[in-house]
Formats: sequence, structure tokens, C-alpha cells
Amino acid sequence: MSRLQDTQRIHHLRTLLERANRAYYVDGAPIMSDAEFDALLAELTELEVRHPEVEDPDSPTRRVGGEPVKGFTQIRHALPMLSIDNTYDAEGVREWAARMHKALAGDGLFSPERVVFAAEPKIDGLALSLRYEKGVLRHAVTRGDGTTGDDVTHAARVIRAIPMKLSVGDGAPGRPRIPDVLEIRGEVFMSLREFARINSDLEASGEDALANPRNATTGTLKNLDPKLIASRKLLFCAHGRGELSDPDFAPSHSAFLGAVRALGVPVSGRLTVSDDFERILSAIDEFGKDRRTLDYQTDGMVVRVDDFAQQARLGLTSKSPRWITAYKYPPDRKTTTLLDVLHQVGKTGKITPRAVMKPIPLAGTVVQHATLHNYGQVRQKDIRIGDTIEIEKAGEIIPYVVGVVHHARTADARPITAPEHCPECGGPVEPEYPDPANPDPLWESARRCVNPECPAQVREKLIWFCGRKQMDIEGLGEKTIDAIRAEGGIPLDHFADIFRLAEHRQALIGIDRLGEKKVDNLLAGIEAAKSRGLARVLAGMGIRHIGDSTAKNLARHFADIDELLAAPVWKLMPMAVNRMSPRKRLERFGLTLTVTPEYETGLGEDTGPIVYAYLHSAPAQRAFEQLKAVGVDLSSKEYTPDSSGTAAGGGPFAGKTIVLTGTLDAFDRTALSEKLESLGAKVTGSVSKKTHLVIAGREAGSKLDKAMELGIEVWDEAALLKALSAG
Repeated sequence: MSRLQDTQRIHHLRTLLERANRAYYVDGAPIMSDAEFDALLAELTELEVRHPEVEDPDSPTRRVGGEPVKGFTQIRHALPMLSIDNTYDAEGVREWAARMHKALAGDGLFSPERVVFAAEPKIDGLALSLRYEKGVLRHAVTRGDGTTGDDVTHAARVIRAIPMKLSVGDGAPGRPRIPDVLEIRGEVFMSLREFARINSDLEASGEDALANPRNATTGTLKNLDPKLIASRKLLFCAHGRGELSDPDFAPSHSAFLGAVRALGVPVSGRLTVSDDFERILSAIDEFGKDRRTLDYQTDGMVVRVDDFAQQARLGLTSKSPRWITAYKYPPDRKTTTLLDVLHQVGKTGKITPRAVMKPIPLAGTVVQHATLHNYGQVRQKDIRIGDTIEIEKAGEIIPYVVGVVHHARTADARPITAPEHCPECGGPVEPEYPDPANPDPLWESARRCVNPECPAQVREKLIWFCGRKQMDIEGLGEKTIDAIRAEGGIPLDHFADIFRLAEHRQALIGIDRLGEKKVDNLLAGIEAAKSRGLARVLAGMGIRHIGDSTAKNLARHFADIDELLAAPVWKLMPMAVNRMSPRKRLERFGLTLTVTPEYETGLGEDTGPIVYAYLHSAPAQRAFEQLKAVGVDLSSKEYTPDSSGTAAGGGPFAGKTIVLTGTLDAFDRTALSEKLESLGAKVTGSVSKKTHLVIAGREAGSKLDKAMELGIEVWDEAALLKALSAG
């Protein structure tokens, strides 16, 4: 073909492939098969290589991924991405609608204002804001904290459902003009089919499976490699607006969705618009019956006042718009048969009963196992092997045994017996009770194997140690650890053994499903983990009563492991000691009457001595010495020389003890904790008189109640966003 013919073919293929994208993602009426699309894309790629002079940054070939980006930058939203209030029953939705009518009707004496409502599915994905300037995608930004999010434009460019350029309109009906600035808010999500394919590939390569489609979507969108993002075929659905330069673009939400769909942006095909609220309730009921048949996850329906002018009049509360609410469907509950109970040993020796059930489809997956939490709950609910039990998914993710259908119990149902010896090593076990002085079996809270060399504990501790919130060693998950330990020739029984794996590189390459590239990436991750610091090591060792928060508090107070080990027991819990009477201090710890630093480690007079005893035990001493020998940094990254535990400087969070509770829409809980701690706060898990501030999201429960009872200051998410943005 001549150069002119090639150029013409390039332009034709680009147009054809963009039409195919629109037909597939927007119109739901594909004009070609996937195989044909891939063949045409390959042809276009070859032609563009031959003719670089006709390069186009928005060509469909650019949507298969380029070079990885170096990191994320932050972009402030032109308009905040606010959260939505929830309701869980039809009466709650009716009450919300009644408030909307009342607020918009004025005195309502003669001509109550007509209110039109719009309802559409609430897709369970990741919120994203697309900013188009003169029809060209400029930025794609995550919700972040509601005011500022991560720039993930590199990811949006390889999601075929998101157009790089909006279709040009001339203002004719069905062909709206494109505003100079148009921000489209929506949801990025993953189909269930694609989620199953990815997990199948991961399992085949010996890697850990992804937890659920929403987490998979978040992890994919936050990946720095566009090629990986492109390979996972994420989807997008518009559900709202941000900044808009042309106020005449659309007068209502339904008109807005119609307009952006005409410009090539996917929207929901399940929108219901009506001024008859019973029709809205019927739509909620109808969708609830068939939402499980869809190829993506949903957890509710979003209902809003349709008219933008009415929305503006209704305004906002402190944390969300008044004119919108989300109806959340109750979790599915089904019955099945309890076939058996397994007794699993965790990293701290805790033995947990795990139900083995007759498989049953529930909330989109087939469920066969569920935790029974502890033997006290088993006794309280009188659960027996052979019983018919009710199960549901907590948060539509984790299977949970609600209780027993007692009238269906058969004569051969067998009681569940708590093990008297460790099911893994045969060692002694000890039950635990909330009140040790009153060991009532009905209230047994835990049962532990007390053998520190128990093989099951070793395995679980290794898995925990490598986890993201601990040493964050990517690629060394459960299946890889099991594969290495099964090999036999590679020692992996102690934390330090992880950092010696580089000595066994060739043997690792020979393990099925690993290979040279994965091994080299794994060893690079292990090397990077050496510098994580004392807090991460302490959090990763699976020490009873030392979680992420307590580990950080100890690391703020002690400069390194040697200083921690040299400290007397009372220094691990100075606040607890301060609360004791002088006589009790002397009797218990042999202390002189010296005022200790006003610092909260998270340990108390009961837990402090337990942690102290473990830190000075022979196994712990060996572990620390071995970690030092392999080059692991046991100095603190969080150490504050004045032992105050607070960051230098002021600010609304400096020196405050904060508790997080409920669901926060704009934040990942771990990231928020780290952010607050970087601003000088201490984030703890329980409310006490020493708590300065409670941040309460949706569905806050007992922690909020206790805060109100104690008169502790409470912020909602909007107040938190305001304080963070002001700082």
C-alpha cells in the first residue's frame, strides 16, 4: 500500500475502533467480536509503527498501556466529592422523600411544587472524577479525602469504557454542545467475569487471589503500570457531575446522564425517573430481585431529586447533600447444613472454630466455610454438627453464621467440643474469659495453644509478618510461603529465614509457578523490607496485645529495640502506672515515686506485663538477634525524643488521642490513621476518658455511644475534611 493509502487506513481504523468502543460500552450493541476488534487493533498498531508521522496520543493503540508512571500526584477537586446518607428500609426512603416535598413546597397552601425523583443502581466500585476541557480528557482523579484525590489519568487512558475525546455535538436534540469544562463523576468497577479470570490466572501462577471485585478495582486503578491496568478490563459508569462551565448543558440529573451518554460516556441502563414515589419504591424492589443476575456487584439504589435547581435550593448538611440518599439492600440470608467444624490455629496460638457447610450460593458466590468466632459463641448459640443454620454475608463479603434453626434439629445432631489439646502440635491449650475470676464457659472469648514452637503458629506468623500492613513483602503470600516450606531444602521457619532467601535464589526459581522474574521481584521486595523499621517489625511478629497502633506508639517512645528491651516494665505503660496509687506502684513494680512521662503506649497494667514477658523471653531474644544478623533495621522511624508521642508544631490533631468509628466514604481507614499520626495524633481502637476526639462515619455504633456518654468531642466526616484541608 502507498503512504497515502496507509494514512487513510490508519484514520479509518481509528474511527472504526472508537465506534466499536462506544457501541460496546455505551450503546450495549457490539458491532464486532472481541477477536475482530483485537485483529483490527493489531493492524492499526503495525501501521502506526510504519508511519510515526501520523502519531495521535488519543489513538486506540495507546489504550493498551505504556511505560509505568513514577508515582501519584494530588489534584484538588473543583467541587468536593461528598458522601451520601444511607437508609435500610422502605420507610426510611419514604421519610426522606417526605422531607424533600416539605422543603420544596414552601407553605404548601395552594400549589405544592412538583418533585421528580431519579433512582439508579449503586455500583460497588471506586469513585472517579473525569475532567474534560473542550471535549478532551485532562484529568481523572480519585475521591481521596473528598477535597483532594490521586491523579490516575494514566489509568483512565487505558480503560476503554472512558472516552479520551467526547463526541462533537452541534446542539441539536440528542447532540448537545460540549462545555468548555465538563466534570463527570462516576464509578470504576470490575465485572464478576473478569474478576474470576484474574483470580484463576493468579492461582495458576501460585499468587494470592484477590479478595473481592471492589478491592481488585482499587488495587488495579492505583497500579503504576498502565499495561497491567489495561489487561484487567475495568469498566466505568457515570452517575453525577462536578464542575460545569455551561449551566444550560442539562437542567436535571436524568437530562445530564442523557447528554453525557450522547457524548460517548457510559451511564446506567436502569435509571427510573418519576414524580410518583411509589414507582421509585417499585424500582428499588424490582432491582433487588434481579441484581444478583448482573455481571457486576451492587449494594443498593441511589435516589435523588432530579431537578438541579431544586437540588441547589435543598442544599447540603454538614457532610452530604440533602437531595440524595442511598437505599442499602439487607444482606442475603439463607439456610444450609453444618457438616463439620475445623479447629484452626492462628499466629498468636488462638484456636478458632470454622464451620464446614453444605455449599450454597449466597450474595454472588458459593459459600462452604464460615468462622464461628470462638467456643463461647458456639455454646451461647447452641450450634451443633448436623444442624440447619442461617448464614449471611457481613458487608456482603464475609460469611457469618447468624444462628440455628432449632425446630429443624435432628436427633443425631452432635455438640461441638472445644479441643483440650492443640489440634496441630498436641500441646496444652488455655481458655480465656472476660473475667478470669469467673470462668463461665458460655463467655469463653478465646482458646490458645501455649506452645510457642507450634508449627501452625509458625506458618501463620510468617504469613502475617509479610503482610501489607506489616513488612509489606509483595509476592510472599500464603501460597508462596507454603510452596517454599514444602520444598524441604529451603529453611523458612523463622522471621530471619525470610531475609536469607536470597541465598537460595536458584532453588526458588525451580519451585513450580515461581520462575526467575517472580523470584527476582520477590527478593527485591525482601531487601526493601529490611528498612521498614521497629514499628513494622513489632506489628509483624504476631505478639499478643501489639497491633499496628501499639507498635507505632512504642516506636515513638523508644529509639530502637535495645532501648525497648532495656526499659523496665512500667515504662511500657506509663499512663497505667500513673493511674495507680503510690502504694500499688511500689507493691507491683518496686518503683520509686517518680512521675512518668504523660504518654500512652496502648498497654495497660494487665497487658503491659504480658508484652514485657514476651519481649524478654528466649524465643523473642533469639528472633531479634537473628533479625539484626541478617540486616533488618530495628531502629524506630517514629521516635520522638521528648517522648511525648506528638509531632512538632501545632495543628488541630497534635497531641490528641483519636478513635475512628463507622464507615468513612472518603478515606481508607489505614491511610487516614497514618495521615493523622503524621500530624501528631495517636489513633487508638477504643474510647476512654483519655480520648480527645472521635471521628464518626456512617453506621457508627458503640464507640460513638460511649463517646457521647463521656462527653468526648465528636466530628463527622465533613468536619474532618474541613480540618485536613485547612491544614
